[in-house]
Amino acid sequence: MAEPQRVRELPEDVDTDDCMTSYTHIYSPDLLKQLKPYAACHHTRNIMPLTPNLSPFVSFRHGCDTVIASRNLEKLTEAAKKLMVATGRHCLPLTVDVRQPQTISAAVDETLKELGRIDILINNAAGNFLCPATSLSFNAFKTVLEIDTMGTFNTSKVVYEKWFKDHGGAIVNISATLGYRGQALQVHAGSAKAANDAMTKHLAVEWGPSGVRVNTLAPGPISGTEGFRRLGKDLWLPGSDLINMFD
Repeated sequence: MAEPQRVRELPEDVDTDDCMTSYTHIYSPDLLKQLKPYAACHHTRNIMPLTPNLSPFVSFRHGCDTVIASRNLEKLTEAAKKLMVATGRHCLPLTVDVRQPQTISAAVDETLKELGRIDILINNAAGNFLCPATSLSFNAFKTVLEIDTMGTFNTSKVVYEKWFKDHGGAIVNISATLGYRGQALQVHAGSAKAANDAMTKHLAVEWGPSGVRVNTLAPGPISGTEGFRRLGKDLWLPGSDLINMFD
């Protein structure tokens, strides 16, 4: 007799940029007190304000100050204000294009000037969209790798050379589960994140002697974000073929 199919309940979708008001955790509230993580992100709408409760941005909730960085300063500034109100911590918004190392270097200099040091780097830059491989242009594939993979390397290298090499620190690369088994319409993003997973291992070996920890976190789809809606929200509903593939 076949086992009954598991039905996965998804959290209620959220269509705002507001931070979650309720927050529960298993760690001490001041676990990261005095730390000043520098977070490099590419997209700012929805994903950053919501994920302090779901990702490494939980650092806000545990007593540290944070820098958020992307190309759109207007959205960054709005997000920073909401994060500071919700957490009571300092949040510095800075403009960065992870494909251009000179902008990263300027942002790191400003971070060190403002906060004095960098303890954690979170590489979260990503470009993604649904597209079959046969319709994917050469330039589109290249652009995703430039943002996801080159961006992760560029930011890691700049922060390492300017601070981590002499002071140690931690790097967290936000990855994805796309490449673990392969997935339709995601050859560009899956390839880029798979490269990042390999990069994490190499950098951990090379930079470990300098006191730098390098790890990858692959959270999978996060309900209530713009990315979740744009990348096929219905594909992740209970009973869908995509959900069944991962069960």
